[in-house]
Amino acid sequence: MHQLRRVIIRMLCITALLAAGLTAVATAAGAAVPNRWGFAHVNVNNGVPDIARQAGSWPAGPTVTVTPGGIGQTYVRFPQIGIPRGGIVHVTAISQEAVWCQVQKWGQSGADEIVVVQCYRYGGAAVFTPYSIVFSESSGRMAPPGAFGYIHWTGSAIGSTYNSSGVANNVGPTGVGVWTVTLPGLGSSTIAGNIQVTAVNPSVPARCKVSAWAPIAAAQQIQVRCHNATNVPLNTGWNLTYQRERAITGGVNPPRNFAYVFDNSPANPGPYTPVPPAITFNSQGSFNDIMSAGLGFRLVSFYQVGALPDNVQVTAFGTGPEFCNLLTLWNTFGVDVRVRDVVCYNAVTRVNQPSFTTYVSAR
Repeated sequence: MHQLRRVIIRMLCITALLAAGLTAVATAAGAAVPNRWGFAHVNVNNGVPDIARQAGSWPAGPTVTVTPGGIGQTYVRFPQIGIPRGGIVHVTAISQEAVWCQVQKWGQSGADEIVVVQCYRYGGAAVFTPYSIVFSESSGRMAPPGAFGYIHWTGSAIGSTYNSSGVANNVGPTGVGVWTVTLPGLGSSTIAGNIQVTAVNPSVPARCKVSAWAPIAAAQQIQVRCHNATNVPLNTGWNLTYQRERAITGGVNPPRNFAYVFDNSPANPGPYTPVPPAITFNSQGSFNDIMSAGLGFRLVSFYQVGALPDNVQVTAFGTGPEFCNLLTLWNTFGVDVRVRDVVCYNAVTRVNQPSFTTYVSAR
């Protein structure tokens, strides 16, 4: 009898441990991402940038700081979120000229994460311009319907990578300055979500964009295309992030406030909300719309999600050398966001160009 009692107790203990283990596994599989994140509006090349538009997963107290390097080069320090390697970075220039910003490198320094950013005018002249920057690092799986993935392509191989389905991402060069990206497990029956791409090059001017997008049920298939200081195709590094019903940082609730839209009809005077519906998302269940503000200028509005601190990123779409930036700083009006404007160029000429815009608040 005593032996039977010990067996029963042992079985109950094992059952409890297994249940606890399964709970832990389920929790890990559905764990919130990202692990670390930070964003900023860098409006100075030395000191503390725009305090109202910086936030991160660090504890209260420290701030983002910026130090200058060479002409047009800045070192952005995100406090207490450093990782030995990995993560993803995106930057978007804010300028009234044909200017872009690219990432040169990023990595850990003590407890902090430092990102080196370089900005150029079309043609290759280095110049400082304000810009918007976001850094994040994710791990673990994410429950549908949301999907999230990123890839850092070093120029010759995959560096950091993440896929919320747990399957490995893939990159295949398909020509000079052109790559095909496959994100398995994140597929959709039609185009759905948003894509951001940023060039990564430590030594020469480079800019990158999305040139094609062909989702299938099993994967997202995306083509990345890059150019040099002018309009010549360039083999370079780049960063790509895909988001679907998740913020550009990878999180959801928090943040409660985020939105994105794909302006796939840039000649439409608007205001219009793009279709199919899955290419525009608003976390508050409201809507987003776009309207023309002149040749090459697109006023993007995100309703009911506006809350400081916040961040905006944009990326051009198309097979040519066009690129996009922000004409000026976005603003919140009550709980609405006005991005005035997304502006796109071919060389130094403004053009109506398809583009992706994504918004995230820290709240």
